[in-house]
Amino acid sequence: MERKRNRNMGLVLIGVGIFLLANDHLSFLTIVALSLLIYGVYQIRAGTGRKGYVFMLIGLLLLVGGNVPLMISIVLISLGLFYNKTRKLHQDDNHYRKQSLIDSIRWGREPWILRNMSVWNVLAEIQMDLTYAIPEQKETTIVLQGIVGDLDVIVPEDVGLSVTASVFIGQTSIGYDKEAGVMNRLVWQSPNYWTADRQVKLELSYVVADVDIKIV
Repeated sequence: MERKRNRNMGLVLIGVGIFLLANDHLSFLTIVALSLLIYGVYQIRAGTGRKGYVFMLIGLLLLVGGNVPLMISIVLISLGLFYNKTRKLHQDDNHYRKQSLIDSIRWGREPWILRNMSVWNVLAEIQMDLTYAIPEQKETTIVLQGIVGDLDVIVPEDVGLSVTASVFIGQTSIGYDKEAGVMNRLVWQSPNYWTADRQVKLELSYVVADVDIKIV
């Protein structure tokens, strides 16, 4: 019953978001904001990280201030996709789920319970260190999704890791592999995934994000 309710809610949110998006017209301010976001991405790719993030932040603020229906549409569509993804990946209701507008999450400074989880934010800073994580089961699925995110994840090399990351604008780095720019998608799996005693699946999806996953 809970999964069916989540599916229906997800479809409604996506539908409302697409409706608002279809009835919204791109203004000159929106084009400028998107241009600043894209320019910020290329600045990050060129190695001037802080300068790039400044341009991305300015572009995002212009989007929010100059085109509220567009931002509401993006938020609703993202939240609807989040509900649908969690329904598919978490077949039971035994998992941690959290939705919030702005959040700062730091797990790993001390031992913590690693469980199936789904987290959605409009703006999020997430630091997750699996070194001290105590898993509830052999395979754990973690869904992190939202609009703007700054993610730093540390994974011990003895943990089997599978990552599917989709970032519309920004960059994703896993070890020595890196994807940056617009509409980038990275699928990555550690060589020891199937033989490791602990397995972690990361499903990441953001509109604007800087994702850094370190294998230690």
